[in-house]
Amino acid sequence: MLLDGKTVLVTGVGVGLGKECAISALRDGANVVLGARRKDELANVTAELDPGGARSAHLATDITDSDSCASLVQLAQERFGSVDALIQVAAFENAWGGLYDLNLDDWRAAFDTNVLGALTLLRPVAKAMKEGGGGSVVFIGSQSMFKPAMPQAGYAASKSALLTAIYYLADELGPDNIRCNMVIPSWMWGPNVELYVSGTARRQGRTEQEVLQDLVSDFPLRRMTEDGEVADVAAFFASDHAKAVTGQYLLVNAGEMFR
Repeated sequence: MLLDGKTVLVTGVGVGLGKECAISALRDGANVVLGARRKDELANVTAELDPGGARSAHLATDITDSDSCASLVQLAQERFGSVDALIQVAAFENAWGGLYDLNLDDWRAAFDTNVLGALTLLRPVAKAMKEGGGGSVVFIGSQSMFKPAMPQAGYAASKSALLTAIYYLADELGPDNIRCNMVIPSWMWGPNVELYVSGTARRQGRTEQEVLQDLVSDFPLRRMTEDGEVADVAAFFASDHAKAVTGQYLLVNAGEMFR
Protein backbone atom coordinates (compact mmCIF):
# COMPACT_ATOMS: atom_id res chain seq x y z
CA MET A 1 0.00 0.00 0.00
CA LEU A 2 1.24 3.47 -0.92
CA LEU A 3 1.09 4.94 2.58
CA ASP A 4 1.53 1.91 4.79
CA GLY A 5 2.74 2.95 8.25
CA LYS A 6 2.74 6.68 7.53
CA THR A 7 0.84 9.36 9.41
CA VAL A 8 -1.07 11.77 7.17
CA LEU A 9 -2.71 15.01 8.24
CA VAL A 10 -5.75 16.03 6.21
CA THR A 11 -7.42 19.41 6.70
CA GLY A 12 -10.72 20.70 5.44
CA VAL A 13 -12.45 17.39 6.08
CA GLY A 14 -16.16 17.66 5.36
CA VAL A 15 -18.42 16.18 2.72
CA GLY A 16 -16.17 16.74 -0.31
CA LEU A 17 -12.50 16.54 -1.25
CA GLY A 18 -11.14 16.56 2.30
CA LYS A 19 -13.17 13.50 3.17
CA GLU A 20 -12.08 11.77 -0.03
CA CYS A 21 -8.43 12.49 0.78
CA ALA A 22 -8.91 10.86 4.17
CA ILE A 23 -10.56 7.87 2.51
CA SER A 24 -7.67 7.48 0.06
CA ALA A 25 -5.05 7.74 2.81
CA LEU A 26 -6.80 5.17 4.99
CA ARG A 27 -7.29 2.82 2.05
CA ASP A 28 -3.58 3.09 1.24
CA GLY A 29 -2.54 2.11 4.75
CA ALA A 30 -1.95 5.42 6.53
CA ASN A 31 -2.87 6.56 9.99
CA VAL A 32 -4.90 9.69 9.41
CA VAL A 33 -5.36 12.78 11.57
CA LEU A 34 -8.30 14.85 10.40
CA GLY A 35 -8.83 18.55 10.95
CA ALA A 36 -11.68 20.93 10.14
CA ARG A 37 -13.47 23.85 11.77
CA ARG A 38 -16.84 22.13 12.25
CA LYS A 39 -16.35 19.95 15.31
CA ASP A 40 -19.51 17.83 15.10
CA GLU A 41 -19.25 17.18 11.37
CA LEU A 42 -15.59 16.27 11.77
CA ALA A 43 -16.39 13.77 14.52
CA ASN A 44 -19.13 12.20 12.41
CA VAL A 45 -16.89 11.83 9.36
CA THR A 46 -14.09 10.31 11.42
CA ALA A 47 -16.47 7.79 12.99
CA GLU A 48 -17.81 6.90 9.55
CA LEU A 49 -14.39 6.33 7.99
CA ASP A 50 -12.74 4.52 10.91
CA PRO A 51 -15.46 3.25 13.26
CA GLY A 52 -13.07 1.69 15.74
CA GLY A 53 -10.74 4.67 15.76
CA ALA A 54 -7.65 2.46 15.49
CA ARG A 55 -6.06 4.41 12.64
CA SER A 56 -7.53 7.88 13.00
CA ALA A 57 -7.74 10.91 15.24
CA HIS A 58 -9.41 14.26 14.77
CA LEU A 59 -9.33 17.76 16.18
CA ALA A 60 -11.36 20.86 15.38
CA THR A 61 -8.80 23.09 13.67
CA ASP A 62 -8.65 26.62 12.32
CA ILE A 63 -5.63 26.83 10.04
CA THR A 64 -5.44 30.61 10.48
CA ASP A 65 -4.74 30.13 14.21
CA SER A 66 -1.19 29.11 15.10
CA ASP A 67 -2.13 27.47 18.41
CA SER A 68 -4.84 25.43 16.71
CA CYS A 69 -2.36 24.24 14.07
CA ALA A 70 0.22 23.35 16.68
CA SER A 71 -2.37 21.30 18.58
CA LEU A 72 -3.26 19.30 15.46
CA VAL A 73 0.39 18.44 14.86
CA GLN A 74 0.89 17.58 18.53
CA LEU A 75 -2.08 15.21 18.38
CA ALA A 76 -0.54 13.39 15.42
CA GLN A 77 2.80 13.02 17.16
CA GLU A 78 1.32 11.87 20.44
CA ARG A 79 -1.11 9.41 18.86
CA PHE A 80 0.97 7.98 16.02
CA GLY A 81 4.54 9.15 16.65
CA SER A 82 5.19 11.19 13.51
CA VAL A 83 3.89 13.48 10.79
CA ASP A 84 4.85 12.04 7.42
CA ALA A 85 2.51 13.92 5.08
CA LEU A 86 0.12 16.84 5.00
CA ILE A 87 -2.73 17.13 2.53
CA GLN A 88 -3.88 20.72 2.91
CA VAL A 89 -7.47 21.00 1.63
CA ALA A 90 -8.99 23.64 3.91
CA ALA A 91 -9.78 26.77 1.91
CA PHE A 92 -11.95 29.88 1.64
CA GLU A 93 -13.69 29.89 -1.75
CA ASN A 94 -16.25 32.66 -1.53
CA ALA A 95 -14.26 35.49 -3.10
CA TRP A 96 -16.53 36.31 -6.02
CA GLY A 97 -16.90 39.17 -8.46
CA GLY A 98 -14.89 41.22 -10.91
CA LEU A 99 -13.04 44.46 -10.41
CA TYR A 100 -16.05 46.66 -9.79
CA ASP A 101 -18.24 44.36 -7.71
CA LEU A 102 -15.70 42.40 -5.67
CA ASN A 103 -15.72 42.49 -1.89
CA LEU A 104 -12.22 43.27 -0.65
CA ASP A 105 -12.95 41.67 2.71
CA ASP A 106 -13.65 38.40 0.89
CA TRP A 107 -10.34 38.69 -0.97
CA ARG A 108 -8.58 39.24 2.34
CA ALA A 109 -10.29 36.19 3.80
CA ALA A 110 -9.20 34.11 0.79
CA PHE A 111 -5.57 35.14 1.16
CA ASP A 112 -5.66 34.83 4.96
CA THR A 113 -6.87 31.24 4.71
CA ASN A 114 -5.53 29.90 1.43
CA VAL A 115 -2.04 31.40 1.65
CA LEU A 116 -1.28 32.60 5.17
CA GLY A 117 -3.35 29.84 6.78
CA ALA A 118 -1.52 27.19 4.77
CA LEU A 119 1.82 28.63 5.91
CA THR A 120 0.63 28.90 9.51
CA LEU A 121 -0.11 25.18 9.48
CA LEU A 122 3.04 24.31 7.59
CA ARG A 123 5.36 25.76 10.27
CA PRO A 124 4.65 23.14 12.95
CA VAL A 125 4.18 20.45 10.30
CA ALA A 126 7.62 21.12 8.80
CA LYS A 127 9.26 21.08 12.24
CA ALA A 128 7.68 17.71 12.97
CA MET A 129 8.70 16.34 9.57
CA LYS A 130 12.28 17.52 10.04
CA GLU A 131 12.43 15.69 13.38
CA GLY A 132 11.19 12.56 11.63
CA GLY A 133 13.61 12.70 8.72
CA GLY A 134 11.37 14.28 6.10
CA GLY A 135 7.89 14.22 4.64
CA SER A 136 5.54 15.35 1.92
CA VAL A 137 3.36 18.45 1.76
CA VAL A 138 0.50 18.40 -0.73
CA PHE A 139 -1.47 21.57 -1.43
CA ILE A 140 -4.71 21.71 -3.37
CA GLY A 141 -4.84 24.30 -6.14
CA SER A 142 -7.46 25.26 -8.70
CA GLN A 143 -7.42 25.37 -12.49
CA SER A 144 -9.11 28.77 -12.14
CA MET A 145 -5.55 30.04 -11.62
CA PHE A 146 -4.94 29.50 -15.33
CA LYS A 147 -8.35 29.59 -16.95
CA PRO A 148 -11.27 31.76 -15.83
CA ALA A 149 -14.44 29.70 -15.50
CA MET A 150 -16.62 31.46 -12.95
CA PRO A 151 -16.20 35.03 -11.60
CA GLN A 152 -14.05 33.84 -8.71
CA ALA A 153 -10.90 35.88 -9.20
CA GLY A 154 -10.15 36.31 -5.50
CA TYR A 155 -10.05 32.56 -4.90
CA ALA A 156 -8.01 31.98 -8.06
CA ALA A 157 -5.50 34.69 -7.14
CA SER A 158 -4.99 33.24 -3.67
CA LYS A 159 -4.34 29.77 -5.07
CA SER A 160 -1.92 31.23 -7.60
CA ALA A 161 -0.03 32.91 -4.76
CA LEU A 162 0.14 29.56 -2.97
CA LEU A 163 1.52 27.91 -6.10
CA THR A 164 4.28 30.50 -6.26
CA ALA A 165 5.02 29.92 -2.58
CA ILE A 166 5.60 26.18 -3.09
CA TYR A 167 8.58 26.85 -5.35
CA TYR A 168 10.26 28.75 -2.53
CA LEU A 169 9.13 26.21 0.05
CA ALA A 170 10.47 23.31 -2.01
CA ASP A 171 13.86 25.04 -2.13
CA GLU A 172 13.86 25.97 1.56
CA LEU A 173 12.62 22.65 2.93
CA GLY A 174 14.32 20.32 0.47
CA PRO A 175 17.50 19.97 2.56
CA ASP A 176 15.29 18.58 5.34
CA ASN A 177 13.90 16.00 2.88
CA ILE A 178 10.50 17.73 2.86
CA ARG A 179 8.75 17.83 -0.51
CA CYS A 180 6.11 20.39 -1.55
CA ASN A 181 3.75 19.78 -4.46
CA MET A 182 0.29 20.83 -5.63
CA VAL A 183 -2.65 18.93 -7.09
CA ILE A 184 -4.78 21.13 -9.35
CA PRO A 185 -8.33 20.04 -10.15
CA SER A 186 -10.76 21.75 -12.49
CA TRP A 187 -14.44 20.80 -12.44
CA MET A 188 -14.64 18.03 -9.88
CA TRP A 189 -17.67 15.81 -9.42
CA GLY A 190 -18.64 15.85 -5.77
CA PRO A 191 -21.28 17.37 -3.50
CA ASN A 192 -20.69 21.01 -4.46
CA VAL A 193 -20.72 20.44 -8.22
CA GLU A 194 -23.69 18.10 -7.89
CA LEU A 195 -25.61 20.96 -6.27
CA TYR A 196 -24.50 23.36 -9.01
CA VAL A 197 -25.59 21.00 -11.78
CA SER A 198 -28.95 20.19 -10.20
CA GLY A 199 -29.65 23.87 -9.46
CA THR A 200 -28.72 24.93 -12.99
CA ALA A 201 -30.92 22.21 -14.45
CA ARG A 202 -33.91 23.39 -12.41
CA ARG A 203 -33.41 27.04 -13.35
CA GLN A 204 -33.02 26.28 -17.04
CA GLY A 205 -35.72 23.61 -17.27
CA ARG A 206 -33.23 21.02 -18.49
CA THR A 207 -32.02 17.64 -17.33
CA GLU A 208 -28.97 17.32 -15.12
CA GLN A 209 -27.33 15.18 -17.77
CA GLU A 210 -27.74 17.95 -20.34
CA VAL A 211 -26.13 20.50 -18.04
CA LEU A 212 -23.29 18.12 -17.23
CA GLN A 213 -22.74 17.36 -20.89
CA ASP A 214 -22.34 21.06 -21.64
CA LEU A 215 -19.51 21.20 -19.12
CA VAL A 216 -17.57 18.13 -20.27
CA SER A 217 -18.32 17.80 -23.99
CA ASP A 218 -14.91 19.23 -24.97
CA PHE A 219 -12.89 17.29 -22.39
CA PRO A 220 -10.80 14.54 -24.00
CA LEU A 221 -12.17 11.97 -21.53
CA ARG A 222 -15.73 13.30 -22.05
CA ARG A 223 -16.41 13.14 -18.35
CA MET A 224 -15.75 15.10 -15.17
CA THR A 225 -12.99 14.17 -12.76
CA GLU A 226 -14.36 12.80 -9.49
CA ASP A 227 -13.17 14.25 -6.20
CA GLY A 228 -11.96 10.79 -5.19
CA GLU A 229 -9.68 10.73 -8.23
CA VAL A 230 -8.15 14.04 -7.16
CA ALA A 231 -7.65 12.55 -3.70
CA ASP A 232 -5.84 9.56 -5.20
CA VAL A 233 -3.31 11.87 -6.86
CA ALA A 234 -2.80 13.66 -3.54
CA ALA A 235 -2.11 10.27 -1.94
CA PHE A 236 0.46 9.55 -4.65
CA PHE A 237 2.28 12.83 -3.93
CA ALA A 238 2.18 12.00 -0.22
CA SER A 239 3.76 8.60 -0.79
CA ASP A 240 7.33 7.44 -1.37
CA HIS A 241 6.38 6.73 -4.98
CA ALA A 242 6.89 10.49 -5.44
CA LYS A 243 9.96 10.74 -3.22
CA ALA A 244 12.00 12.55 -5.91
CA VAL A 245 9.21 14.96 -6.86
CA THR A 246 9.07 18.43 -5.34
CA GLY A 247 8.15 21.92 -6.48
CA GLN A 248 5.71 20.50 -9.02
CA TYR A 249 2.02 20.68 -9.82
CA LEU A 250 -0.22 18.21 -11.61
CA LEU A 251 -3.51 19.03 -13.31
CA VAL A 252 -6.22 16.45 -12.65
CA ASN A 253 -8.91 17.61 -15.05
CA ALA A 254 -9.99 14.80 -17.41
CA GLY A 255 -7.72 16.37 -20.03
CA GLU A 256 -9.55 19.69 -20.17
CA MET A 257 -7.59 22.01 -22.45
CA PHE A 258 -6.99 25.71 -22.08
CA ARG A 259 -8.87 27.58 -24.78
